[in-house]
Amino acid sequence: MAKPWFSNYPEGVAREIDTSHYTSILDMFERAVRDHPDRPAYINMGKTLTFRKLEERSRAFAAYLQTELKLSKGERVALMMPNLLQYPIALFGILRAGLVVVNVNPLYTPRELEHQLQDSGAKAIVVVSNFASTLEKVVFNTDVKHVILTRMGDQLSFGKRTLVNFVVKYIKKLVPKYKLPKAATFREVLSLGKHRQYVRPELGRNDLAFLQYTGGTTGVAKGAMLSHANIITNVFQAKWIAEPFIGDHRHPRSAILALPLYHVFALTVNCLLFIELGITAILITNPRDIPGFVREMKEHRFVAITGVNTLFNALLNNEDFKEIDFSSLKLSVGGGMAVQQSVAARWHDLTGCNIIEGYGMTECSPLIAACPINVVKHNGTIGVPVPNTDIKIIKDDGSQAALNEPGELWVKGEQVMQGYWQRPEATADVLKDGWLATGDIVVMDENYSLRIVDRKKDMILVSGFNVYPNEIEDVVMLNYKVAEVVAIGVPNEVSGESVKIFVVKKDESLTRDELRNHCRQNLTGYKIPKDIEFRDELPKSNVGKILRRVLREEEMAKRVANEQVT
Repeated sequence: MAKPWFSNYPEGVAREIDTSHYTSILDMFERAVRDHPDRPAYINMGKTLTFRKLEERSRAFAAYLQTELKLSKGERVALMMPNLLQYPIALFGILRAGLVVVNVNPLYTPRELEHQLQDSGAKAIVVVSNFASTLEKVVFNTDVKHVILTRMGDQLSFGKRTLVNFVVKYIKKLVPKYKLPKAATFREVLSLGKHRQYVRPELGRNDLAFLQYTGGTTGVAKGAMLSHANIITNVFQAKWIAEPFIGDHRHPRSAILALPLYHVFALTVNCLLFIELGITAILITNPRDIPGFVREMKEHRFVAITGVNTLFNALLNNEDFKEIDFSSLKLSVGGGMAVQQSVAARWHDLTGCNIIEGYGMTECSPLIAACPINVVKHNGTIGVPVPNTDIKIIKDDGSQAALNEPGELWVKGEQVMQGYWQRPEATADVLKDGWLATGDIVVMDENYSLRIVDRKKDMILVSGFNVYPNEIEDVVMLNYKVAEVVAIGVPNEVSGESVKIFVVKKDESLTRDELRNHCRQNLTGYKIPKDIEFRDELPKSNVGKILRRVLREEEMAKRVANEQVT
């Protein structure tokens, strides 16, 4: 591009914002407690945790880590649990002790858990009992010296706590047997900690706050080093999007928090942004239980909800969802994967609220771009770079792309990670003179809005032509008989690769021929899927992101098996 990308930035949209309000996340947290101590911070399973109670319990947790476990500033503590009240208590307790949070997906296999604990060098872990058996298998192969164990209902009132823990363990049988004899219980930790002295650590903006591991969908999971400055900057960038819709922290409001807090999208755009805005977060422990999720939503008048495309789609396919009162809903944000236009249109028709699509990655804390307030209708773009963010679009030959010309997106800004934990070579591969090479192929239009074409690794090459899976999936989803779809490239002797789609039916009458005819009406010849496979469900990560990698690996295994037979 001959001139800077922001030379024609949308009128009235901020290029720069002040993110220097806080030195650390502790400052942000403490201000929220001062401003509205008795406002509910979190609600989960009917139990309310006010900002004052969150401060008291996180302080007790921090004091325990400092005095009983004698953990020093900068040491790592792992968190392995779904959305429970224990999560924010432990999260802010760890940060307030001057320690580093290592978020762990509770659905990890023992191998995945062992890798993350070994790689991070975590000295302690907080784990919910449902997943303690996984930890038991690997804990002695790691540097973990301290285990803090909690049960699902531990922060509920006595009667409900007893009932929930009984049902989870004995009725639903969700707690496999485990043996962790030296583990302390979460309730014991808080009881001891409230009688111990807490010492507020000296923290700077460059001190490490999180080791946030990449999803591991493209190889070995790596820990993105996110500083207090990285996170604070991104909270204010997310605030730039949200505040015009839902107002500032002076007004009580609630929002639905269904995405797991250990995921970077929910961590920043929900957990920490909601603290900054004084929003009451309705924690959904199991969003895959759509009927239960919808029942919970009916209990609240919420102003905001965030999700991924598959979550929005699942809600729309639930009949009871149509009965929810959406009159207070002002902000719906999609991230983690592309929001399909058919899903966005149905969401708007039902709720009256557009889905604003954000774009980011773990390495950027995560937000990079989003639609500003004056560009809210879903149009397939991810909007413009958020304030305090520079970009460039680089073609394969290293030159900068022109408008409407595809290339790899490079990003520079204070939200960009410090690097990968103990992986200098991997860091050097993506960080070059402060610029992060995202690996995402984008185009920028005349209005300087970005559109994701696709990930480099997901691009399909058919007879020398680039085919982008997102385009195929958007077209297939226009067929009302399709519930979900994912497209991948498979080897083809004639064209190099061809397109294969995996489809979950919404209507059982759907046939392959019907779907191909639909694609022929909307796609040029080489983009039409050669192979269509119907499935009952698609492989997904725990945040609902469809895993193309799993399907590619399955296809490769089939190919190898066929070659061995022949």
